[in-house]
Amino acid sequence: MRAFWIAVLCAMLTACAGTSEQSPAGVEDRKPGAEARGVEAGGPTGVGLTDAQRAALTDPSSPLSKRSIFYDYDKYDVKPEYRPLVEAHAKFLRENPGIKMMIQGNTDERGSREYNIALGQRRSDGVKRMLLLLGAREEQVESVSLGEEKPRAQGSSEDAWAQNRRSDILYQGEY
Repeated sequence: MRAFWIAVLCAMLTACAGTSEQSPAGVEDRKPGAEARGVEAGGPTGVGLTDAQRAALTDPSSPLSKRSIFYDYDKYDVKPEYRPLVEAHAKFLRENPGIKMMIQGNTDERGSREYNIALGQRRSDGVKRMLLLLGAREEQVESVSLGEEKPRAQGSSEDAWAQNRRSDILYQGEY
C-alpha cells in the first residue's frame, strides 16, 4: 500500500511539471534577515585547476566568468540569449576533460518547497543536457536543485524574484 501512495505522489509531482509556480498564497514564510547568497565573484580556487584555467574562468572579459542563467516565471528552458554562455562552458569542459562543474537550479520564493525543488531540478537538468549535447562528458557535470533556499536577492518584488530564478554554474573548488 505504501508503494502505491509513493507512486501516486510521484505521478502528481510529474503532472505538476507543466503547471505554474503557485501564487503567494502557497508561499512558505521566510525567516526575517535571511542572507542573500549566490555565486560569489572571485571564481574558483579549485583543486586541480591550472593558473591559466583559473584565469579563463575569472577574466571579466571572458564569457566563462558569466555563471548565471536566468529564467522567466515558471520556466526552465534556456533562453536563446544564454545559449552562447552554455556553449562557452561546454567548450571549456571539452578542452579540459579533468574539470568538473555543478549546476545549481534556483527558484523564487513563490510556490511550495516541494514544487520549487522540482522546478530547480528541471532548470539545472536543462543546462546539463545542453552541455552534454555540446560535448561535455556526463562525469564532468552534476545538476542539483536548491529550490528557493539560496536567494540572490531578498524581497517580494518582480526584480527580486527575477534575480532568484536562475541556474548557477560552479566549478570544482567552488562547491
